[in-house]
Amino acid sequence: MKNHFLALAVLILILDPMAAYAHRMEEVKTRPSIPGPSSKNMIVYLPDSYDSGENRYPVLYLLHGARGNERSWIQKGKIIQIIDSLEREGMMQETIVVFPNMNMYEDDEDYGNSRLKGAWESFFEMDGSTESTFMKDVVGLVDSLYRTIPEKNSRAIAGLSLGGMQAIQISASNPDSFGYVGAFSPLVSSVVKKGDHSGFYRRLGKRLMEQFRNPPELYSIMVGKRDFLEPHLDSFHNYLNEHGYEHEYRVTGGGHQWKNWISYCTLFMKELWK
Repeated sequence: MKNHFLALAVLILILDPMAAYAHRMEEVKTRPSIPGPSSKNMIVYLPDSYDSGENRYPVLYLLHGARGNERSWIQKGKIIQIIDSLEREGMMQETIVVFPNMNMYEDDEDYGNSRLKGAWESFFEMDGSTESTFMKDVVGLVDSLYRTIPEKNSRAIAGLSLGGMQAIQISASNPDSFGYVGAFSPLVSSVVKKGDHSGFYRRLGKRLMEQFRNPPELYSIMVGKRDFLEPHLDSFHNYLNEHGYEHEYRVTGGGHQWKNWISYCTLFMKELWK
């Protein structure tokens, strides 16, 4: 296994509570390129056919929200069963799915083996560091370790709530990297803690303009009518319309809840790689 961008990766079969999927999932421990924990975890889900051939695969990066970590989509969203079902029914092309830990931690003690963080703690610790190094520490590493298709239209990023904001911001800052963007009940901006990377969140309008010069194949925003962020996203939807930025905007029933995020992610995955 080779080093990539100073990242140290160790592949480990995942034990309980996901033992049923151990033969198809790997935990990757990486050394971030920014000050903080000595390593962070991400989970990589591999298609059934990965070990039986030399095919390359598109990649979906699926981001958790506040109070979450790299296991949230798997444990709370039961997303692996959904992916299996969609692929089995021919409704989704075989895809590598990556679940990174997107929280900000100060050091190994703060990290505490991927500890969950409170919502307010997550919001007020946003400093742009995890997002600004995402292409280097996550995408670059995944491309070096797995048989990916390292091209814009074979790469997707999506997330819920805080992770939806990160998907919006990361894709806008890397306009040639993601052909599919999904934001489920997202914030659009957050309180940013001052630091070396806090400029990452600035000038979103300018970054969106650059992103939509060569627009994503799919830019999807979904939110529930009873979600407290719905008025905020109506405004963002109107902004995108006013600038002629092609996107999909769905308002459904329900609020800021897993039931909606599971539904939104399922709809999004059905539209990938068309």
